[in-house]
Amino acid sequence: MFLTCMETVTKELVSWMRGHESSVFSISVHASGKYAITTSSDTAQLWDLDTFQRKRKLNIRQSVGIQKVFFLPLSNTILSCFKDNSIFAWECDTLFCKYQLPAPPESSSILYKVFAVTRDGRILAAGGKSNHLHLWCLEARQLFRIIQMPTKVRAIRHLEFLPDSFDAGSNQVLGVLSQDGIMRFINIQTCKLLFEIGSLDEGISSSVISPHGRYIACIMENGSLNIYSVQALTQEINKPPLPLVKVIEDLPKKKLSSSDLKMKVTSGRVQQPAKPRGSKIQTRILKQDLTGDFESKKNELPDGLNKKRLQILLKGYGEYPTKYRMFIWRSLLQLPENHTAFSSLIDKGTHVTFLNLQKKYPIKSRKLLRVLQRTLSALAHWSVIFSDTPYLPLLAFPFVKLFQNNQLICFEVIATLIINWCQHWFEYFPNPPINILSMIENVLAFHDKGLLQHFIDHDITSQLYAWPLLETVFSEVLTREEWLKLFDNIFSNHPSFLLMTVVAYNICSRVPLLNCNLKDDFEFFFHHRNNLDINVVIRQVYHLMETTPTDIHPDSMLNVFVALTKGQYPVFNQYPKFIVDYQTQERERIRNDELDYLRERQTVEDMQAEVDQQRVEDEAWYQKQELLRKAEETRREMLLQEEEKIIQQRQRLAAVKRELQVKEMHLQDAARRRFLKLQQDQQEMELRRLDDEIGRKNLTENQAAVAKEMRADADAYRRKVDLEEHMFHKLIEAGETQSQKTQKWKEAEGKEFCLRSAKKASALSDASRKWFLKQEINAAVEHAENPCHKEEPRFQNEQEDASCLPRTSHLNDSSEMHPSTQISLNRRAVEWDTTEQNLIQKVRNLRQRLTAQARHRCQTPHLLAA
Repeated sequence: MFLTCMETVTKELVSWMRGHESSVFSISVHASGKYAITTSSDTAQLWDLDTFQRKRKLNIRQSVGIQKVFFLPLSNTILSCFKDNSIFAWECDTLFCKYQLPAPPESSSILYKVFAVTRDGRILAAGGKSNHLHLWCLEARQLFRIIQMPTKVRAIRHLEFLPDSFDAGSNQVLGVLSQDGIMRFINIQTCKLLFEIGSLDEGISSSVISPHGRYIACIMENGSLNIYSVQALTQEINKPPLPLVKVIEDLPKKKLSSSDLKMKVTSGRVQQPAKPRGSKIQTRILKQDLTGDFESKKNELPDGLNKKRLQILLKGYGEYPTKYRMFIWRSLLQLPENHTAFSSLIDKGTHVTFLNLQKKYPIKSRKLLRVLQRTLSALAHWSVIFSDTPYLPLLAFPFVKLFQNNQLICFEVIATLIINWCQHWFEYFPNPPINILSMIENVLAFHDKGLLQHFIDHDITSQLYAWPLLETVFSEVLTREEWLKLFDNIFSNHPSFLLMTVVAYNICSRVPLLNCNLKDDFEFFFHHRNNLDINVVIRQVYHLMETTPTDIHPDSMLNVFVALTKGQYPVFNQYPKFIVDYQTQERERIRNDELDYLRERQTVEDMQAEVDQQRVEDEAWYQKQELLRKAEETRREMLLQEEEKIIQQRQRLAAVKRELQVKEMHLQDAARRRFLKLQQDQQEMELRRLDDEIGRKNLTENQAAVAKEMRADADAYRRKVDLEEHMFHKLIEAGETQSQKTQKWKEAEGKEFCLRSAKKASALSDASRKWFLKQEINAAVEHAENPCHKEEPRFQNEQEDASCLPRTSHLNDSSEMHPSTQISLNRRAVEWDTTEQNLIQKVRNLRQRLTAQARHRCQTPHLLAA
């Protein structure tokens, strides 16, 4: 979170103040305008409004929150109120804890939420969620009264004292805004309800009272803004005090009627009763009472102060209390605080005379310089002579520094000072006020002739020993505290007190001044601080005021104090108008001439600047051209070098390219050969695979055909054998029935032998056929693998192998067989021979086909290669 400080006149942003982490709900400004306190729920921070820097920070525990922290009016005391009802008072400068208020009684213990303090800072009112109000006496530091509000009030939302012009700051009327939206005004002494504003239908949300207590501004709950006149609400609040002049009735000395004895005493004249004819009535004028009443009225000041009492206090303590000084000054000077008139002067802007004020008076603080410039401009707009007064910044600076946070008060204090304490200063304008300096010299001559003679001997005039003190109002020779103490006395006395102070300062500095012999030493003395006790000077001023003869006393030539008028500021024309007008005209003419000269000089400077700029540009152009030429030559050399490098690189690249081409050709040739060999291998492998598959297919088909033929032959042979056996048995049964019994055994044995021989021959025949088929198959496979070999020797070998096969005839023994059996066996042998011949013929045919296929395959690779 941050705070922004704005200028109310120009509405410009002055500064930012950062430091709060939560929202700020309370801001309190010191009476001097130098400090401010900002309060949030967790911390309170003290700011210096001159530098807008944070001076101190109040941190608390989270369990104890801050309710409100604020300055007490017209004092250097800070009051901090916490949510646990603890209230502490702190010293503003040292932040030393001055005291703590005791806890309220348990019978009326409430949690404080809202607070209000009287203008004199003596009474603190506190309230919260209750209809009780606690009034604390801050001087006695104790609770002195508990006020019970009406039963309708359950909680108090806002408290504010109503200012009164006749109570000297000890406000007696307190405004109490409750939860029902009604603000009730009560007298805290009599506890009487005076009046109330707002209603249940139109409640008040928040309110504020004007500084003089004349108006009350309220923001209503419906959003409207109502302004109430306090005077119209009640007559008891602004009732003036009892009159000082009353009617006195004297006892009759002669026989007179009662009407003839009445006497009225007024402040300005004495009214006498009518004289009866023929008699003389003695009248009395109450001179003592009238004089006392006049002096009392004369010494009465605003805000309930009395000038005579303040002077007694000042003589007793030497100065006013620091925390009440600004309040007392405003009362002594009777400042009207004309906001509208001052705003109209400020709205005219900065006067042309003070536009370049910072060049002549380089002030470090920008804020102080801005306030000084604004105040001087307002004075120049108020009266034209102040725009030509050279010493006006020196005269106004100490007051600007003192009242920099309240520019209205600053302006009115300076204006009041000029009207009263600077009387006749501008009659010899633009020269120093010779008449005023003559008054000072006359007083000095009366009280210290030796010192004046010393000044005369060294050619030191009043313009050197008096005027520097007046035009700077002693700000160069006094410290801040000494200057404030001196002006406490100046503002409390006749305007001649300032002139007497100049004389007293010289008299009190008599010893060092008598030791000065050079003019530079005198000038240095009256423009720098010296080792001088200001209290001695002030006592000497009072002595001079009392002992100076009337004929040379400045008060006989100066008017009494006159305050600024209310509403509008008075016209200031106490100066030679024709001189000021002439000087203004001359200054305007000089200013115009100067402006013309400045314009011409500016034109010449612009032309010279253009010429210089052109020369600089030409030189820069030539330099740039030279640099470009050198850069071009450098680039050309670089390009030549780069071209040589590129040529060399191209040569190397061509050589590498040739090598790569040769390598590429070799690699392509090797790759081509590898590819051709791979293709050849793949073709050969494919041919072998095809040959193998063809051989397998042919062999499978041939084997299947041979096996089928052999099975058919074997089946035919078995059927034939079975038929023959059947026929043989029938023949045996038919032809040999007679010898059946005798030869039965022999025939059985022969038959068994024949059968065994037949089976044996069949087995041999089967074995020979199997062997022959195996040999043929092997020969066919070998021929398929070597198709180009000759075939004739193979057939010869096969014939030889076939001749070596066992014959069935070798197994037959005719001598041992029966004739019929012999016939049968011969038939079978012939059939076997025929079968074998057929099988041999088939095998040969198969071999011939395989040979033809092999020859065809032998011719195929040459065709593929071609």
